[in-house]
Amino acid sequence: MSPILEKLLDKVNHMSERKTVDVLEVLHTVKHLLRSRELRVLRDTAPGVSHMDARVLGFFNRRPGETLSALIQHAGRDKGQMARLVGSLRERGLLHGQVDEQDRRNLRLYLTPQGQQLADTLHTYKQQLSRQAIQGFTAAEENQLAALLTRLVKNLEEPES
Repeated sequence: MSPILEKLLDKVNHMSERKTVDVLEVLHTVKHLLRSRELRVLRDTAPGVSHMDARVLGFFNRRPGETLSALIQHAGRDKGQMARLVGSLRERGLLHGQVDEQDRRNLRLYLTPQGQQLADTLHTYKQQLSRQAIQGFTAAEENQLAALLTRLVKNLEEPES
């Protein structure tokens, strides 16, 4: 078990006035551990590729031919930031664009063979990491975790009251 999570659980287990775990703190720890692993893989397999580069490659791996606008909507990030990221990935030969025949104002984006190879490598690693994260879970526990996390996302997407 991670020393970070041990400290967190120890703290939670010794808080007599609290009956529940600080869910956001646990999620922060999980996010930190996942990001740390991802950055290590990026450093070792794709020097110079950032976390956001990997996310953009993953997006176009799952949705080839989408536009910059679709990426912006999906990522919820600044248009300028996303345009710079896409431009950088195109310059490095990981993405290429084709003008949309139906609407020549749109540029459809696709992974290059080099970008596809990198996206496949990162996807394989994420699958391995996912399997490691849920090792020992029953199928019912996996489904319950997915349902609870989905519910947590929906709760947080609601406007603040």
